Amino acid sequence: MKTTALRLYGKKDLRLETFELPEIGENEVLASVVTNSICMSDYKAVLQGADHKRVTRDVAENPIIIGHEQCGTILKVGERLKDKFSEGMKYSIQPALNYPGKESQAIGYSYHYVGGDATKIVVHREVTEMDCLIPYSGDSFFQASLSEPVACILAALKSQYHVKPNQYKHLMGIKPGGSVAVLGGAGPMGLEFLDILFHSEPKPKAVVLTDVNQNKLDRAIALFPPDVVSKSGVEVSYVNANGKGTIDELMALSGNKGYDDVFVLVPTANVVEQASLVLGQDGCLNLFAGPTDQHFTAPFNFYNVHYYGHHVIGSAGSTREDMIDALDMIGKRIINPAIMITHVGGLDSAAQSILDLPNIPGGKKLIYTGISMPLVALQDFEEKGKNDPLFRALFGIIKKSNGVWTKEAEEYLLAHGKPLEK
Repeated sequence: MKTTALRLYGKKDLRLETFELPEIGENEVLASVVTNSICMSDYKAVLQGADHKRVTRDVAENPIIIGHEQCGTILKVGERLKDKFSEGMKYSIQPALNYPGKESQAIGYSYHYVGGDATKIVVHREVTEMDCLIPYSGDSFFQASLSEPVACILAALKSQYHVKPNQYKHLMGIKPGGSVAVLGGAGPMGLEFLDILFHSEPKPKAVVLTDVNQNKLDRAIALFPPDVVSKSGVEVSYVNANGKGTIDELMALSGNKGYDDVFVLVPTANVVEQASLVLGQDGCLNLFAGPTDQHFTAPFNFYNVHYYGHHVIGSAGSTREDMIDALDMIGKRIINPAIMITHVGGLDSAAQSILDLPNIPGGKKLIYTGISMPLVALQDFEEKGKNDPLFRALFGIIKKSNGVWTKEAEEYLLAHGKPLEK
């Protein structure tokens, strides 16, 4: 069985290639990939190549398939797995396998025949043995592709901890009824942070989101208007952090008490220092955005660590349980991760999209692996539709959903988009 896949050979060396997949073993699965969303982690892996923690050292000789936010359909099942999986079943994959002896390896970084940016893959036994191939019963593919970033956010929220005075037991999770600050958060992950904070338990009492890009803030406000959010019992504020008075404004919004939970979504020294300055008593700072600089440091007030209980954690990746929780929330329509998507493209646009990712505005870039199509922003569909009937139809579909990608849009693209030449 042949596949067409985007493979990483080294630093900034991505190649779209067609090659033969091996026959599956008794503990393996052959599957198609329909959608894969691009993650900033993909860019970091491509930027660093073999120097990346999870990319194999011999990637130049044995390239890996990039991408780890995928959904597709099972095509063939190995003999020992037929009681768990069946042909035609939709699936998602938890990429952080934590396989014994290979804890630093993951889908999209370390494996030759499984990854998101491919038309077909072999889901090897390490994935199935760790129960990281997860059946999905939803009615759209793109939603499950977004379950991995949702799972990472759920993991971050669960990783927070607090303590009561004179007690030594950590109380896990964000503080119920507390205050949350999401700094540098008007990008796709920050928007989904809001979606989850507003629509699941435990709920905070107040949330503040900051960014230096007013256009991004305006989109966040349009998606989550304060007067609508307040009906869920949460007060939300949006702050442009481009001015000198940001710390004073953030502290004023907290009643000058500081915040119980602070999430840093931009790994810069300035934002980390801001986070340190706005923490409240027993405040927990989560460095959610991973730095590419292995020597990254930032100022932090250790007086407040000693006297006010400020503490720092980092959150990277998620577990199988987080992925199951994410798929459950998506399936029950508790949250709508489609708000993260701002661009759609085909597999032949994935390489350049990854390489240019820091310079492409907007949120999540969604790839349809069986489609040949440039990466196009949803907001550009109307203009492109003047000369292209495909985009004219897609614009008409997403116009009904206030510019948000939908199941109907996906089905239309899969039916009418140009097939990828193999």
